[in-house]
Amino acid sequence: SPEGKQALADPARTVQELADLTERAWHALLAQHWASIRALLEADIAHRSGRLAAGGWEALFADLHPDLAWSDDTLLHRTPHDFPGAQHADGRGVLMVPNVFVWPDVVSGFAEPWQPTVIYPARGVGTLWQAPAAGAPGALVRLVGRTRAAILVDLDEPASTTALAHRHGLAPSSVSAHLSVLRDAGLLTARRHGHQVLYERLPLAVALLAAESVAHII
Repeated sequence: SPEGKQALADPARTVQELADLTERAWHALLAQHWASIRALLEADIAHRSGRLAAGGWEALFADLHPDLAWSDDTLLHRTPHDFPGAQHADGRGVLMVPNVFVWPDVVSGFAEPWQPTVIYPARGVGTLWQAPAAGAPGALVRLVGRTRAAILVDLDEPASTTALAHRHGLAPSSVSAHLSVLRDAGLLTARRHGHQVLYERLPLAVALLAAESVAHII
């Protein structure tokens, strides 16, 4: 096409135009949601790393996706294609990429000479676009306060101060103070992941929420 020939005639200009379009799409579609998306992806990576450390490859892939399986030192990806394909990692490894836009599928790329890659749905992707719960359990609110209770309820997946502040419409400094109190009370733990600190519930917090749910059912 004329447009294609024009693009090939001036590669530098074409690359710059594509970069500009990508930047515009980023700001229009993703920038305002990036804090939540990044927190979800980092929480998934932290969870998968823990599974791998605790149980090896079998544990990592046991619940990752129904179309993926680990058997005899081989990663199997079931696809609707009629032809089988195989590739040896040859020391390059397999790049595992959590994603919030591919659910419910898994996307794999094994074409030479690229590194074998598997893009899979991140854990908790179904909750990404949900607003925080409107309220928190009554007894828990009386015990720790409404904001801290809401943060505990929201921590189904590990999250950073920035992500929680974004979801609850609070200043990061305010969320940080609440998290410190909850951590000192033995309800949360924190671990560093990359440049972020992720907070997650400890068994005491899980037990409190479970007891409150039972009380509501009764």
